[in-house]
Amino acid sequence: MKTLTSLLIVLGILLGFCICASKPEKPNKVPIPVIDGDWWQIASTPDLGDLNKPGQEPVDFGIWQAADGTWQAWSCIRNTAAKGHTRLFYRWEGKNITDTNWEPKGIAMRSDTKLGEPEGGLQAPFVLKENGVYYMFYGDWDKICLATSTDGKNFERVINSKGKSDLFQGPYHNTRDAMVLKSNGLFYCYYTGHTANPPAGQDSCAIFCRVSTDLYNWSEPLNVCSGGSPANGIAWYGADSECPFVVDYNGSFYLFRNQLYGPGGLNTQYVSDNPLLFGTGNDDSRMIQQLNVAAPEIIEVNGQYYMAALNPNLDGLRIAKLKWK
Repeated sequence: MKTLTSLLIVLGILLGFCICASKPEKPNKVPIPVIDGDWWQIASTPDLGDLNKPGQEPVDFGIWQAADGTWQAWSCIRNTAAKGHTRLFYRWEGKNITDTNWEPKGIAMRSDTKLGEPEGGLQAPFVLKENGVYYMFYGDWDKICLATSTDGKNFERVINSKGKSDLFQGPYHNTRDAMVLKSNGLFYCYYTGHTANPPAGQDSCAIFCRVSTDLYNWSEPLNVCSGGSPANGIAWYGADSECPFVVDYNGSFYLFRNQLYGPGGLNTQYVSDNPLLFGTGNDDSRMIQQLNVAAPEIIEVNGQYYMAALNPNLDGLRIAKLKWK
């Protein structure tokens, strides 16, 4: 029954948007996200004590405002001395989003193998506040998991009926990079997966989306963006559709899709009237531009938009103002 209900939800959304989505607006008719001014650094490569290792890097992250008004930044630190996949979550705290060099607060979370999480596999935390509760979606290397908090700082995993921490996984491998958008009373969870052997006519790396009414029960996945020109020239088949982030701006849905990290960081943006349709295969019709940033997250504070992203050398996190031009 849950599967049928979730399928009907997705079909209803697709039918509701199909007319306007069939003819996407031209790029010159929609606002374009533009970085507005200089970047300021909020975090550096942290001191992990016994888990320090040369080459460790802060990568996929989440930023949100806690109940006490402070700003929280949690990042996946990879290539540490931690066992398994070497990853863990570290956190920083700032009084204002415009502050530089937020205060390091230490290791925030590590994998819990007793709950079925692969050792050292934590990836890409994202936090959404809904009705006074903070929901953290994160990857454990194979699956998307959930933890909750009332203060936005201390999170406890949500355990499912099987005694595990996961919500869902697949259809591809390494289900990761979840973010959740609330729009018109529904929750859209965008995430990434990749496979060396995609089904006929499918791309090897894709951004998927599942839909929910309660943040716990999710529909079957839909491929909402993959392939196209951003996939050209990417050496690793699992890297051309990473770190999805979707913004609802004035009724249009903007997708930020990542291809490259490091000094050559590359992120492609799309705009659509349909939150489940940004272009697959060779469809670049909704692509509007590319930016030299990696794993961006868009934050709105009292009408002012900001973009947070990785430092070019993967040695910290930075923020800049964002405007729609």
